[in-house]
Amino acid sequence: MNSKPHLGILGAGKLGIVLAQLALKAGYRVSIAGSGDVSKIALTIEVLTPGAVAASKEEVCKTADIVILALPLGKYQMIPADLLKGKLVIDAMNYWWEVDGENPTLNDNSSVLIQQHLPGAHVAKAFSHIGYHDLSDGSRPTGASDRKGVAIAGDSPNDLAVASQIVDDLGFDPVVLDSLVAGKVLQPGGPVFGAHVDQQQLRAMIKT
Repeated sequence: MNSKPHLGILGAGKLGIVLAQLALKAGYRVSIAGSGDVSKIALTIEVLTPGAVAASKEEVCKTADIVILALPLGKYQMIPADLLKGKLVIDAMNYWWEVDGENPTLNDNSSVLIQQHLPGAHVAKAFSHIGYHDLSDGSRPTGASDRKGVAIAGDSPNDLAVASQIVDDLGFDPVVLDSLVAGKVLQPGGPVFGAHVDQQQLRAMIKT
């Protein structure tokens, strides 16, 4: 019996697909929702992430134990807040003006904005500072000498521990920032954004 939590992913783009592939490889049960009708992504999910289930965003939020947000940030208001109460939500989104339009609100601290939209959920920030291609190519077993670091920001020690386990399972060494506000350094324009380095180097960049 699979003792790992059921991961739900909102977003069937490149980042969502890569995270689903890594999670499936690590033994997680995975469901994925796009921003539209399930039929639009069903074939993509079947081909690129065999074993994952294509579902509506409502189904994903209801059934998953933990939900990863991999949508364009500008679509955050479509996330059903009422269905995520009490759940850990991992925000992997970033603001891109080319996609989201000029929006100063989105360009502030995006994970704090998501927490405000999901007042009943436990929000942590992870997988946002590293490119989807680096996630895809960089996954390594625990203890590997060339393993890279992935930073996690959040307010709850328990949530950070759970998120750290997911990061580890997906093939990366977790580097923890102990507040959601601190996660702003992981966003575009911050000192850590785009970093594909090991755990020690990542900690040094965060402290810089």
